[in-house]
Amino acid sequence: MTLPADAGPVCGVRELTVSFRSGGVWRPVVDNLSFDVAARETMALVGESGSGKSVTALAIMRLLTARNCRVEGEIRLGSESLLALSEERMRTIRGAAIAMIFQEPMTSLNPVMTIGRQIAEALYFHRNLDRAAAAAEAVRLLERVQVPAARQRFHQYPHSFSGGMRQRVMIAIALACKPKLLIADEPTTALDVTVQAQILELIKLLQDEEGMSVIFITHDMSVVAEIADSVVVMRRGRLIEQNRVANLLQNPQQRYTQALLAAVPRLGSMKGEVAPKPFPELDDESKPSVQASRAPAASPSRPLLEVRNLVTRFPLRAGLFGRLQGHVHAVEGITFSLGAGETLALVGESGCGKSTTGRSILRLVEPSGGEIRFEGADIRALDRRGLRDMRRRIQMVFQDPFASLNPRIRVGDAISEPIVVHGLAPAGEARERVAELLRKVGLSPEMAQRLPHEFSGGQRQRIAIARALALGPKLIVADEAVSALDVSIRARIVNLMMRLQEELGVSYLFISHDIAVVERVSHRIAVMFQGEIVEIGPRAAVIENPSHVYTRKLMAAAPALDASRRQIRRGLSNEEPISPIKPVGYQPPRRQMREVSPGHFVQEVA
Repeated sequence: MTLPADAGPVCGVRELTVSFRSGGVWRPVVDNLSFDVAARETMALVGESGSGKSVTALAIMRLLTARNCRVEGEIRLGSESLLALSEERMRTIRGAAIAMIFQEPMTSLNPVMTIGRQIAEALYFHRNLDRAAAAAEAVRLLERVQVPAARQRFHQYPHSFSGGMRQRVMIAIALACKPKLLIADEPTTALDVTVQAQILELIKLLQDEEGMSVIFITHDMSVVAEIADSVVVMRRGRLIEQNRVANLLQNPQQRYTQALLAAVPRLGSMKGEVAPKPFPELDDESKPSVQASRAPAASPSRPLLEVRNLVTRFPLRAGLFGRLQGHVHAVEGITFSLGAGETLALVGESGCGKSTTGRSILRLVEPSGGEIRFEGADIRALDRRGLRDMRRRIQMVFQDPFASLNPRIRVGDAISEPIVVHGLAPAGEARERVAELLRKVGLSPEMAQRLPHEFSGGQRQRIAIARALALGPKLIVADEAVSALDVSIRARIVNLMMRLQEELGVSYLFISHDIAVVERVSHRIAVMFQGEIVEIGPRAAVIENPSHVYTRKLMAAAPALDASRRQIRRGLSNEEPISPIKPVGYQPPRRQMREVSPGHFVQEVA
């Protein structure tokens, strides 16, 4: 589909209302929404989960089923009214004139088809290329999106690609037919900040080269500053505010927009603060509420948790007899301690060993070497009964609360089960403790009778925290507990964890890839890279004087609320992470740490 230069907006939405039928009643989830997307413009569609952003995108793509959904208003692509087109005509427009990138590439890519075949499929259908021409064009597209060794990777399957590389493949598929409009639905939400920076840079580069327009859907205002020219802010299906990005960031008019901006962690905002500080939250009137700073953690004579030279490796076996081929060196010789009432953050990219460290401490995976002491006891020496008793005092909050909750068990039973199993209270008293725990995490006791699917993502994470608190632990390992949440919900969950720390004296091992969040919540920070701690020290020392090149890289990749960053070009890297798979008998080099300031250690470069 070719649009003349003077055709006006590439995409125009007028009085769009999308309703879903529930209980025989049509309920609007998008209400009277209007906006334009100009040629070569990136328009950000912003709001919390449930605000109607993704439904708007699906309505533009005509991917909502008429049986349970009603779409009213007008959607124009150039001169064509999309809602008036036949399904056959719409199929020719999807992919050719409008393309869409979804949030989770692994659910969008077919796991049993090679990457090359999936790109070529769009070329067969929309551009009528033969097999050889489509294969050659697919390789060229992989090279365009900076996938290394594109000709070889053409024949590989999605599982062999990293998260960032899979998202690049999705962009290649979207660009296969040179669309005039690209819709990117939360394409960086689940990615590390360094990978996110690369994907945003790639979209900007390709937009400049192809001259396409972009609708970028996100909940994160810092990403908006990096990518967008204009912004549409949505709340509960309605347009709240619309402006150019620089004007909106400098002078937001609506309380809700102000609250969204206030909830974004700003790297460097904790300068001069001694202790972690809560985020401003959105109250019922969408004004940021203000919370006081917390007291600094105590410095006990003996740490609560001591980890010395921890090593965790996973064997790789192949062949008919399962012969050992090598090991995944997930964690290599890390050492740290954690005091009572303290938050130590482990920060780094996916695959650096953060989650494996947390699981090794609880012996959810068995360490290969090293020492783990909790309250002076050697965790690795515990038998089954001792391990069970230890897990009463160390609990874990996982990244995806829906995956960690049994969908068939009511949340009250999920919280009370460990209380009953460990013999801490009979069933009747356990129910009373469940009610108290739900109140403590900001939920009502009546919610105990609901199933997990009846809660929002933020509420499910509160339930996971309530379950972790059920046994009165002294240490909670929070494994990316807020990384997939909206910034406003993330603020509430982080503030809840900090309040519980102040009330109960619980310690946190806070695992995250987002150094801006880490700065806000932690007393000390440990930076991990390729299974090793490369820098560790007090929060202020690490943030204000980053001494390792990788720490500086993480900080440089953190997005910021600065509209001028839209014009910055950082350049693309096509390097995949170094593989942690090593041959049998491989011994990593010994690393030395040097102290650059009191309590601040950095790994010396070999």
